[in-house]
Amino acid sequence: MQTSEIVIAGDTPGLEWRLPVIRFNGKDAKAPSVYIQAALHANELPGTALLHFLCARLRKADAEGAILGDITIVPQANPIGAAQSHFGEMQGRFDLASRVNFNREYPLIPVDERDSLLEGKESLTAVNRLKRELLYMAMGADLMLDLHCDDQSLQYAYIDDAFWPEAADLAAALKMEAVFLSDGESSAFEEAVGYAWKHQGKGAKKTALPGRLAVTVELRGRADVYPGMASADADGLWNFLAGRGVVADPGFLAANYEGPAFALDNIEMIRAPEAGTVLFHRDIGDTVAEGDLLATIVTRPGMAEGDIEVRAPQAGLVATRASARFARRRDDLMKIACAAPSKAVRKAGTLED
Repeated sequence: MQTSEIVIAGDTPGLEWRLPVIRFNGKDAKAPSVYIQAALHANELPGTALLHFLCARLRKADAEGAILGDITIVPQANPIGAAQSHFGEMQGRFDLASRVNFNREYPLIPVDERDSLLEGKESLTAVNRLKRELLYMAMGADLMLDLHCDDQSLQYAYIDDAFWPEAADLAAALKMEAVFLSDGESSAFEEAVGYAWKHQGKGAKKTALPGRLAVTVELRGRADVYPGMASADADGLWNFLAGRGVVADPGFLAANYEGPAFALDNIEMIRAPEAGTVLFHRDIGDTVAEGDLLATIVTRPGMAEGDIEVRAPQAGLVATRASARFARRRDDLMKIACAAPSKAVRKAGTLED
């Protein structure tokens, strides 16, 4: 195992950020290389816990000569966001200086132009240099996993159509309860990596990329950080690496993914029609029918009138739910994964800001 740090100069005098990077060198040049990062949204820590346990297993494998492909791990990918605090609460999703999501606005370039990411980096803001350093490492691998989590959530992943159904092995290994098939039309980290591979070389954009993978894994909810859970997830990720030939494991047994896969257009984003106290009637993992009562918004507490019922626009699986019990108008309450497309107008790209 090798450890290093990428030093990123701050935007004011006397400030700098240090990004720890862990590397395991593989002994087989033909084996796939992998890049894994966690906590790009700095307050999403289930992936950091997972990688802590995975690295322990990889150190043992390294000593036994069982690592075949090069592995790069960034267990806490956003030291800038981790340092942002407002009244005692970490603000790890958005850069407070620019108000831009840390998982948005990555350069969309073909992999052939990878070296350009670090050209003139001294003139970049700290956040943009961080983004380019991360993207540079990820574009050099064959397999890229970006570990996130939702608010309250099932275990699921965003997977570009270009990697499906080959990526079902990852869904099976991590025992995902759903897969969202994304359209690859945003500037999020995962989709920037996919863009680079789909546009490499000459000719038309590639629609299938065998042997490649760029995926956002949603490891349940933000509070789901437990040793047993993280250790089990690390075992699942190990099985994925074994199945792809990144590590050697004679005891590896392949599993089949039997869960659902939903197009992003089939995800109903349930939003609060008015501000108020949220009374949820359904939980994550519930299957609902069209018209089922999902939540009641209490807009005038103590009054006989003012309660607003929020009902399911169609049948589906409650995949996520908000942890906050007060909502502003149009706040996200739930994601429901459905068999049919939503009637709501959705722009291409991500479901949320």
